[in-house]
Amino acid sequence: MVREDVEFTAQGTTLRGWFYPAEGATGESPCVVLQHGFSGVKEMYLDDFAEVFQAAGLSCLVYDHPGFGASDAVPGCPRQEIDPWQQIRFIQHAITYAQSRPDVDAERIGLWGSSFGGAHALVVAATDRRVKAVVSQVPPVSGAATFKELIRIDHWAALDAAFAGERLARLNAADPTMLPVVTADPETNAALPTRDSYEWCATAARDRAPSWRNEVTLLSMEFFRGYEPGSWIPLIAPTPLLMIVAPHDRLADGQLATAAYETALHPKKLVLVPGGHFDAYTGPGFAATSAPARDWFVEHLLTKHI
Repeated sequence: MVREDVEFTAQGTTLRGWFYPAEGATGESPCVVLQHGFSGVKEMYLDDFAEVFQAAGLSCLVYDHPGFGASDAVPGCPRQEIDPWQQIRFIQHAITYAQSRPDVDAERIGLWGSSFGGAHALVVAATDRRVKAVVSQVPPVSGAATFKELIRIDHWAALDAAFAGERLARLNAADPTMLPVVTADPETNAALPTRDSYEWCATAARDRAPSWRNEVTLLSMEFFRGYEPGSWIPLIAPTPLLMIVAPHDRLADGQLATAAYETALHPKKLVLVPGGHFDAYTGPGFAATSAPARDWFVEHLLTKHI
């Protein structure tokens, strides 16, 4: 496995990550741009997916979202703030960086995203025709629906008041209020209040990603609630779309994602995998998700150009 540390700057912000040159390539190769989900950093198993794609003859660019991991925050924005539209713009900057490399074929760019990054992949594929193939893994397709499932209804009014108060405080230059991403007790306030979220994040941070921070800004949750990536799915065609969905996913509802897939036009493919949301990253679940993603990119970025 060969990779190099890379960085690129856009909008006055430097993002950092890894570039994996395609195995066996002697000239320009197709490149897959990979990014993580809600608060995730690249060390949380994205290297494993990149290595699978690399071995198949695909270059890969893996990086941290602005304000997370090794990447700088956007000037004027706090670290650990998840603004989906800001992250989408930087996915497009990452595509531009990949295209600028002399070892990348600028006309063969793939996009892979998981969880919240999988949601972003849907939006970018629908709006940026530089993407020639896209894989969306276990994506939440509706912020409003997911919010309703994760947050108890008797907490909604208090959260609305908290969001309004936070906006006023931020207008007056206050530091952002922070919220844990996960907690050991799912009954306490957290952005992802499920036991499997806590177990996966705690294990991945301990074993692989010491730079991961267990906090996001309070306004990240308001941004999440208003984000509806599934509405972009009908606009992705003619870009080839692969959605990888866990029907029993209870964090990013797999049944909602399966229904949203039906709104896509061809070319498209749906792969259903066992387990829950976080099983997609390790063990048998990793093989079940990485292999079809690899094959999709090989088919649409490599095979059709031989």
